[in-house]
Amino acid sequence: MIAEWLDIGPVDQLPALGARTLPVQGGEEIAIFRTANGQVYALINKCPHKHGPLSQGIVHDTTVTCPLHNWRISLLTGEALGEDKGCVPVIPVKIDGGRILIGRREALQGMA
Repeated sequence: MIAEWLDIGPVDQLPALGARTLPVQGGEEIAIFRTANGQVYALINKCPHKHGPLSQGIVHDTTVTCPLHNWRISLLTGEALGEDKGCVPVIPVKIDGGRILIGRREALQGMA
């Protein structure tokens, strides 16, 4: 039986207001974000506008600002905010015993 969740490491290795990337062989790179209050979110690491690396953006509350053109993306929904239009796929995240787990199926969806 294949697990539904992938363990990608301890929460304490992800800095508050920071991000890390997770390569997916044959698929889309994932960005893992941690907010100031300790919440963890995961998105495909491409802004819907010009595919900027969201992991290099600035994390605010529950949004990240793309480093290329300042689009704000919701960490909850993946939707562009304000007048910008577009969406980036969200990867389910849960914390168990201080470890970050992401949804296997969603993380691997972009694979060929």
